[in-house]
Amino acid sequence: MPQRHAPHPSGAMAEVAGRARYRACLLYSAGFGRSPVIEPGRAGAYIALFSEIGLILLVTTLIGVLAGRWADERLGTLPVFLIVGFLLGAGTGTAMIYRLVSRFLKTIG
Repeated sequence: MPQRHAPHPSGAMAEVAGRARYRACLLYSAGFGRSPVIEPGRAGAYIALFSEIGLILLVTTLIGVLAGRWADERLGTLPVFLIVGFLLGAGTGTAMIYRLVSRFLKTIG
């Protein structure tokens, strides 16, 4: 029995096939094959990291809000320093989390 070959795609079909190959290349990256982030045995390190991230953000934001509330009570400008304290606390927490995660990723890699 003679073997049939698929016709060469042309026009719109060739464009669709090209897009499918492009998407397949985007979905695969050699770095995802054996990434140290995915390796088993590091669950404790990740639990500690995520717990510390949550605590840092909670504590810094809470300190900022409480300091802002205290300043507002002293000066009689209730929402102003509360909002400023919240933003400063959240910003400080974000900077601390960035440094923490950067150090953590250096120890993994």
